[in-house]
Amino acid sequence: MPSSSFIRRAFKQVDVFSLEPYQGNPVAVVMQAEGLSSQAMQHIATWTKMSETTFVLPPTDPQADYLVRIFTPQKELPFAGHPTLGTAHALLEDGDIEMHDGILVQQCAAGLINLDVEYIDTDFSLYFSLPKAAASSVNQETRLALMQALGDIEIGAAWQINVGPTWITLQLENADVVRNLHVDLAAIKKISAKARITGVTVFGELPPGSDAAFEVRSFSPITGVPENHVSASSNGCVAWVVQKDGLVSGNAYTAHQGGCAGHDGQVNVIYEPDGRILIGGHSVTCVSGTILA
Repeated sequence: MPSSSFIRRAFKQVDVFSLEPYQGNPVAVVMQAEGLSSQAMQHIATWTKMSETTFVLPPTDPQADYLVRIFTPQKELPFAGHPTLGTAHALLEDGDIEMHDGILVQQCAAGLINLDVEYIDTDFSLYFSLPKAAASSVNQETRLALMQALGDIEIGAAWQINVGPTWITLQLENADVVRNLHVDLAAIKKISAKARITGVTVFGELPPGSDAAFEVRSFSPITGVPENHVSASSNGCVAWVVQKDGLVSGNAYTAHQGGCAGHDGQVNVIYEPDGRILIGGHSVTCVSGTILA
């Protein structure tokens, strides 16, 4: 495509699950994607080399406020958590969309996604409703393989949970054990391939008085990500286990993720009276400008 056929479009890179720049999980957002083909979107997503790049379009469903398409460097996704939050943050920040009773409605390939917006003074947090989880217990053979892959440690609760992405989710003794794992990524990749999962997530309780309830780590070498900075879907799986086993009192908690990968992500979880599990937190825009597309 000749360069003369490109136009400048509004573009942002948003760091999700952090108020501090470069501590969360970034997403690239092309704000005005009208006229771009699927092939062009995939080409841009491959070029950015971000875990996800999103493209904002006018909605085709009258109930939606906007439409978003989500691409990894390899393929398009029907839905993903942190790109959903980062895209909504970029749009709200610029005043491109308006809330309705504190709710935004995103249209994507997975359907309509409601996002709750929580304002404190001029700052805001965003939350999406976790898709209904489908869970099964991990069999003994896989459990033993996981114990070895994580450095011959003891494992508590062990579930395979599908919330869109599928994670084997393991409760470990405490946060210190989570931080000090000796992970065999080749073994994790082999286990993931056999179980047909996105990866393995582990969590452990932090001491009372900490600024978060749990330390979380997620490993997805099968997707080319040895360790996730901060993952919405894996924290959703942890939230399901926490609720099932009554690991927190009250209807909300915060999890920390990314410390072992050089980041400082904070994921907020809220259990709603209607049974929904909300996953979200703060975001910060680190790059704002234009992109030729």
